[in-house]
Amino acid sequence: MSKVMVVEDDMALRLALAINLEGDGHTVVPVGSGEECLTRAGVDQPDLVLLDLGLPGVDGLDALNRLRAVSDVPIVVLTVRAGLDDKLAALDGGADDYVVKPFDTDELLARVRAALRRRNAAPERPAVVHAGNVTIDLLRGEVTVEGESVRLTANEFRFLGLLVGSEGRLVTQRQAAEHLDTGSGPPDPGTLRVYVAQLRKKLGDDAADPRLILTYFGLGYRWIGGDGSG
Repeated sequence: MSKVMVVEDDMALRLALAINLEGDGHTVVPVGSGEECLTRAGVDQPDLVLLDLGLPGVDGLDALNRLRAVSDVPIVVLTVRAGLDDKLAALDGGADDYVVKPFDTDELLARVRAALRRRNAAPERPAVVHAGNVTIDLLRGEVTVEGESVRLTANEFRFLGLLVGSEGRLVTQRQAAEHLDTGSGPPDPGTLRVYVAQLRKKLGDDAADPRLILTYFGLGYRWIGGDGSG
């Protein structure tokens, strides 16, 4: 029996989803916010997450990015956002499927079953990453350098989580822009360079001799700090 975490702030819809999923043979972990999702995901260890994007507090896309940085759990997005940009942002962020409300219940259940069948059996990535004297807790959103807490802005942490979660692969400028929010649209390459410069300064990384973030000018960035959990 599979365990499905339903992340939905609409209580009536959350209950309806739980009833239908249980009727299809799943156990359900119902949660009502992005914060609760991130807190309980490591404890309840769901086999699949059904995730609304329009959540209070930590929004669904942020929760998606932070979950994907530490886990390969299948994530099916369930949202009223039907725009192509929203869909691309979620899929590029690691969602396994994207379902727009209103939806057909039988189709949603079929998509959940399909995502579970495709589940990657590889071990999950660590929630806490150590890179020399830098420690990054991807779920809690906490960073320390030599044991001292380092304060990052929301976008700086999103960018850092994206880099770390990419497991050494190149993060293009477009991918980075789709995960960040300046309040006036996606950041341009110059703004991304500022984020990287700030991260280097706060984490003690040297652009001339990088040990954490490698820059590919005109293309993007790559995390080279490793993903050790010991």
